[in-house]
This record gives sequence, C-alpha cells and structure tokens, in this order.
Amino acid sequence: MKIRPFLLIALLLLASHVFADAPATDLKTSAPAKKGGLLGSLFPVEEDESIHRGNFLAGATLFLLQGNSDEDALNILFGDIYKAEGYTFTAEAFGGYFIRDAMAIGMRAGYSRTYVDVDYSILEDLADIKEHRKYVSNGFFVQPFLKNYLKVFDSRTIYFFNETSLTAEYSYGISQSDDGEDVSKTRNHGWTFKFGINPGLCIMVLDRLAFETSVGLLGLSSSWLVVEENGERRSEVSYNIVNFKINLLALDFSLVYFF
Repeated sequence: MKIRPFLLIALLLLASHVFADAPATDLKTSAPAKKGGLLGSLFPVEEDESIHRGNFLAGATLFLLQGNSDEDALNILFGDIYKAEGYTFTAEAFGGYFIRDAMAIGMRAGYSRTYVDVDYSILEDLADIKEHRKYVSNGFFVQPFLKNYLKVFDSRTIYFFNETSLTAEYSYGISQSDDGEDVSKTRNHGWTFKFGINPGLCIMVLDRLAFETSVGLLGLSSSWLVVEENGERRSEVSYNIVNFKINLLALDFSLVYFF
C-alpha cells in the first residue's frame, strides 16, 4: 500500500506545529540556584516590613538583680556571713536606623548602679577578723552598634540577629569597712572599653513592637582603675579580659519598636 504525497506532507506539517508550540529550554536563561549555607538562603525583605531600609528602631532595657541572706548565719569555708544584701540595677535606651535591608546602625546609652552590704567574720580561731563592709558604685556608658537581622524563615514574626558593639564606660565607687575600732574608706574610678558580639532572637508581638533577647558570645574587655584609700592615692590597676565562651550572665532582654 502506497502513502499518497499529500498525506506525508500533512504529517510533516503537524509534527512541525507540535514542536513549535513546545516550551524552549535554554540553560543560559535559567534562574540561578540559591547559594548554600545560612546566609545564602535568606529570604528577601519586603518593602513594608519592619526591618526594611529607611526604617528606625528604638527600645529600652531594664535589668535588676537583688538578693539578701536570711537571719541565720551563712557558714563559709573560713568563717561566717551574718548579714548580706545587695542589688545590681541597669537601665539603658537605644535607637538605630536601617541603612539597608536588615542592617541597622545605632547607639545605646545607659546607667548602672551596684550596692552591697555585708557583715562577716573570718578566721575566728586564728585572727578573729570581724568587719561590716558596704560598697556602692555608679556607671555611665555609651555603646555604638551594628545590627544585622537574618530572615531565616519566610515570616514577619521571627528573626535572628547579630549585634556587634563597642562600649565605653566610666564608673566610680566607694567602699567602707568597719571592724569596730577603725573605719576605712576606699574610692575608685576608672574607664572600661569592651568589644562584643551578641547573637539573639527577635519576636514580633505586635505589628511594630518586638521582644528581643541576646547572649554574649565573644567579649574583649580592657579596664583602667585608680584606687584611693582614706583620701590618698594608693594604686592604679589595669587588666584585660578575652572571653570566647557563651556568657549566660550577659543574657539581655529588650522591648523594641520599629517605625
């Protein structure tokens, strides 16, 4: 059986029409794949998002640590503590501006106060040293920072962030000891400079209001201190601290508002 010429031509036209309508695949115009790693797979920041370029942030942090002993004496290795009470209080405010998406620069400023009152005795069998000691210190600090938010999830509720900061702090304090016969007063004042990296978590509780917590991961600290005893200059102390461990005592909680 012979195929007629017009039937062969019709089949060729049909085949060419099918291949012409099929989608073309071009390796050169295909979308590039996302880079590997956490930073390479972040979601883009949308224009009306809180961490978008051109927005501001402002917030405050309060910290209070307070404690006291009961009426019974507390036995320690070399003696007894009859009375002990004290507190540490810190208040700070901060603000920043997003120079680009998810990246803000800003400044913190704050005040801290420490008070300790302890009545103790040591080496009762040998020297029988009994003292009542009080200590009060005040500090003021400023802290410029660079803050990077990481949009790991496709969500406007949870962000990770990392804050890099440099702190300059001036503090002064007075310590008084009374052994029942003599009263000695020691004053100190000095400067402390710190460099720190603090990763954390940001949770949006309202449309523009967030709760943030962070922890100290890397800290470099340098301090210079002048000590005066009974009105006379006694010594100068300088020391440096390098910490590559997670500092759970530096856990920080803040309320932040974006606008």
